[in-house]
Amino acid sequence: MNRKPVIGITMGDPAGVGPELCLRMLRSPDVLARCIPVVFGSYPLLARVAESAGLEEPSEVMPVEDWDGSVPDSDGVLLDCPGLEAAAVRPGEVQRACGAAAYDYVERAIKAARAGVTQAVVTAPLHKEALQLAGIPYPGHTEMLAAHTATRDYCMMLTSDEISVCLVTTHVALSAVSVALSEDRIVKVIELAGAAMTRMGRGTHLTVCGLNPHAGEHGLFGDEEARVIEPAIARARAAGYTVEGPLPPDTAFVPAQREKTDAYIVMYHDQGLIPFKMLAFDVGVNVTLGLPIVRTSVDHGTAFDIAWQGKASPTSMIEAIKVAVRLG
Repeated sequence: MNRKPVIGITMGDPAGVGPELCLRMLRSPDVLARCIPVVFGSYPLLARVAESAGLEEPSEVMPVEDWDGSVPDSDGVLLDCPGLEAAAVRPGEVQRACGAAAYDYVERAIKAARAGVTQAVVTAPLHKEALQLAGIPYPGHTEMLAAHTATRDYCMMLTSDEISVCLVTTHVALSAVSVALSEDRIVKVIELAGAAMTRMGRGTHLTVCGLNPHAGEHGLFGDEEARVIEPAIARARAAGYTVEGPLPPDTAFVPAQREKTDAYIVMYHDQGLIPFKMLAFDVGVNVTLGLPIVRTSVDHGTAFDIAWQGKASPTSMIEAIKVAVRLG
């Protein structure tokens, strides 16, 4: 019986930095002390990356079809998934085959987590354009995971010791944000954020950002605050949540407000990710809240410009694994 939690890790887009990060995770003392990493990826591709980046190849490899869920208690394992023509992959380029392979790794990792074989899924970055070329109908990991777990109420949270943000809308055009906002949706994100903070052993003071400049200035710059955001906050407070807002987005992230805020509820992607990445780019973790499984990820992209060069920082991936172990 495995004494440490088994964490499934997806290799991400083969042409990006995900393969390098996976190679590092399989050898990381910091990771191996906390869990048993099981990587869903391609051995021939990882062998190419190891040679290119000056890293060690995986020592424990088995075909994914032969895996029965058991792993050595102290070592990481690569589950070699078929389908990718590793010799044809060009590092740092958007390729249809890479999008298809990245999607396959995620599908397999989700199935393992849903079956209870792994305690969490940690994802390396994929490339949205490569997914589209492969005909994958999802804009990113978050929507993919929700669809494969039949989850309706979910949200993206970016978290670090410095700042945490939860998104009411995620991968939608800025012009569509106002239409996508609803009182029920904002209340649900507040509930998910509060539960996540409690589960992680943190405080539960939540700050809600407005949508418009000056949080609408009492209707001068839009009515979303009065129409949906303020009623949602009132409902959350009535349910026992400690919620402040809606605050003007341009002052919500100043140091004094951050000091008393455990998590921010933001209305759209960049409203939260710009301050988050300025404060925690190297150590941030992406968590999908509301799923029946634990899923975390790095908070950066495929970094094609440094792919396969041995330059990718493993810090965010290590932090993602730490959070996954804590939540699992």
